[in-house]
Amino acid sequence: MATIVSNGYQSGFGNEFASEAIPGTLPQGQNSPQRAAHGLYAEQLSGTAFTAPRHGNRRSWLYRIRPAAVHAPFRPLAHAGLHNRFDEAPATPNPLRWDPLPLADAPTDFVDGLVTLAGNGGAGEQAGIGIHVYTANRSMQGRFFYDADGELLILPQLGRLRIATELGVLDVEPQEIALIPRGVRFRVELLDDAARGYVCENFGALLNLPELGPIGSNGLANARDFLTPHAAYEDVEGDFELIAKFQGTLWSAKIGHSPLDVVGWHGNYAPYKYDLRRFNTIGSISYDHPDPSIFTVLTSPSDTPGTANLDFAIFPPRWLVAQHTFRPPWFHRNVASEFMGLITGVYDAKAEGFVPGGASLHNCMSGHGPDAATFEKASAADLAKPDVIGGTMAFMFETRKVIRPTQQALASPQLQANYHECWQGIAKHFHPPQA
Repeated sequence: MATIVSNGYQSGFGNEFASEAIPGTLPQGQNSPQRAAHGLYAEQLSGTAFTAPRHGNRRSWLYRIRPAAVHAPFRPLAHAGLHNRFDEAPATPNPLRWDPLPLADAPTDFVDGLVTLAGNGGAGEQAGIGIHVYTANRSMQGRFFYDADGELLILPQLGRLRIATELGVLDVEPQEIALIPRGVRFRVELLDDAARGYVCENFGALLNLPELGPIGSNGLANARDFLTPHAAYEDVEGDFELIAKFQGTLWSAKIGHSPLDVVGWHGNYAPYKYDLRRFNTIGSISYDHPDPSIFTVLTSPSDTPGTANLDFAIFPPRWLVAQHTFRPPWFHRNVASEFMGLITGVYDAKAEGFVPGGASLHNCMSGHGPDAATFEKASAADLAKPDVIGGTMAFMFETRKVIRPTQQALASPQLQANYHECWQGIAKHFHPPQA
């Protein structure tokens, strides 16, 4: 039987959803009846501890053709580029920047094309993040993947993706994001000839919307703009491969059917997508460039209040109108560490060298900020006129732990050896008053 195609999306973040591809699939009044409808099996997928507080508890009930346990034993699977070995090389205080990963020549799907750039913590610690990039030129064929180590935040930079998951289908394009919860099985299909993008693997607390505080009840990413798929299923048998990421390495098992066989589900642990262009940017309308925390889309809290395991922030099109102010990001050193990428356009703090598909890393207390050309331009700007930043979308993964680049990232030909030179032309303007 062919895939039952998802019909649209359900709106809202963290909602209790109920969706069925065949009417009458979901039981009424209970979760696990003696016999589920249509000869299905009831299975609970828990993304948090059973006893997590109600407001933070995440779980979904799945009604599927076969239980998830039906597959052959897993065997180790070698992978050239994907791992969580963040202790291969000493972490460096030097700012780092990479050119885009070149597009693949040989047939490469999403899983094959993953390359780990950096990270911290790990699955065993249940804290930290992994930062990966991907390139692909073909769809996953007869292969399915899930990550037992963390949830996956996928940011396409080039090429549209169709992500078929157990709970439904997500179509995402550049400037949209997809979130695949820990443990959810999926397949990535390409809707264009080639694809490239970024992936953040979150080992810590689940990503959530940040509190708005004095901003009030509206602004930033609005809950209703997050879209979760309707139920879809595949009733297909064959010789397939199920790939699991577990404790930093990959494992492969033979499976005789598509694991995307959930006919109906209800709950609040589900994949979702979000269009970054819907972000309601907040900024200063008087003076000073505000902290980047006002650009936070999603946050993974840590055990320290106000300090994130991961903040996912974006720098979208916006107006800069602050008076008597250096409008681009100021020079700064942070206790947090920052990894940045660029989806499209030009980032307003760099004149050149930071291009779509590229990346940069500024670790804890390493000085960084606008390059020399940007500083001179902004210092002489006419502040009586607004500065419209358009046609751009940059993002940042910010974390409380030092982000440690992998050995393959440090040895990559895409690593720019001269990144530090962008600040060397900054002139001395000091003119002390004469006695």
